[in-house]
Amino acid sequence: MRPDPGEQPAAPSAPWRAGSAFVMGAVGLLCRGFLMMSKTETHGLDEFVKLLEEREDVEGRQKGLITVSNHVSVLDDPMVWGILPLSYMFSPDNLRWGLGSYDLCFTNKGLSTFFTLGQVLPTHRLAHSQFGGLFQPTITQAIRLLCRGPFLNASDHLEKPSKSLRSPDVSDPFSGGHLTFSTNGTDTFPSPSAYLTRRHAWVHIYPEGMIHQHPDKTMRYFKWGVSRLILESEPLPDIVPMWIEGPQDAMSEERTFPRFLPRPGKNISITFGDVLDGEKVFGDLRARWKQIHAQEEKKSGKLEVGVLNDSLKYSDEVKELRKECTTRVRNAVLDVRRLRGHPEEDPKAGLAETWLREGPKREGRKEDGSITKDT
Repeated sequence: MRPDPGEQPAAPSAPWRAGSAFVMGAVGLLCRGFLMMSKTETHGLDEFVKLLEEREDVEGRQKGLITVSNHVSVLDDPMVWGILPLSYMFSPDNLRWGLGSYDLCFTNKGLSTFFTLGQVLPTHRLAHSQFGGLFQPTITQAIRLLCRGPFLNASDHLEKPSKSLRSPDVSDPFSGGHLTFSTNGTDTFPSPSAYLTRRHAWVHIYPEGMIHQHPDKTMRYFKWGVSRLILESEPLPDIVPMWIEGPQDAMSEERTFPRFLPRPGKNISITFGDVLDGEKVFGDLRARWKQIHAQEEKKSGKLEVGVLNDSLKYSDEVKELRKECTTRVRNAVLDVRRLRGHPEEDPKAGLAETWLREGPKREGRKEDGSITKDT
């Protein structure tokens, strides 16, 4: 839904923007300091910074940006972004939006405000919440951030639960209007896609959905949320695969006291792949998605960006599109992994069925020697 330009501010209030710049900048400086105390190497950073330079003019952006990587530590985000030039750290309009676990990062108003100012979207996980999954309002927000907004009312389609549910409320107290969305029908968060300054934004995602520390540096299967960002965003965003190594040593899940402190002095490597040829890698899948989407709109009427009817959520053909799209994204990250000289992983590692052997215990050491943890 397009807002009335006469009523819609182009950006959040100045105090809110200042608070976001402070949080993003301060955390970025802390991360940069930690990386300086570690043995940090980067690959492909210069080309990635050039890409960010091309995106500095918000109104001139022509497409969004998705970065996608493996997930080896609770430090991964925001620590890896400490490698960016200092000039970027206090410029939230050209920094990443991430997805953070609702039950860890948004448990009270203080934490919720901090992470919201830090451009983290509240994300429910199905293992911990009935509001999780592919079709939650936060995914709608992420899709709209990648598009040419602004948009309003990302949660119009949400069925509201009992009012007895207690949830944090976070909003920009200095802005007028109703520029918010809800993740569960009772909470309130600022709607980032409601502002022109967030159009064609940068979204980073860890499709494994949880920390995976393996001695052979392999990955778990990827979840399908990343496929929604790629199939539904218009136009197709730039997509940059990444590979991260070393944070699993700085914050090993087997660390002892003081467990809450990261260990400096470790070898940390952050590798950026080239921007994917999106049309070559995903063009056929997006073309089929658009055909199916158009057919459904003829039946049910116009659908807002990021909002789907039941057929577009659950039909077998759509599921296969999401599955294939996710496989291709994972293969792109594996290509960057190969650049680091690692041997080929077992193809079964990329299949969700492979991980069913883990059983109901989600966290801890597994039979293959890996350690997993929800984040």
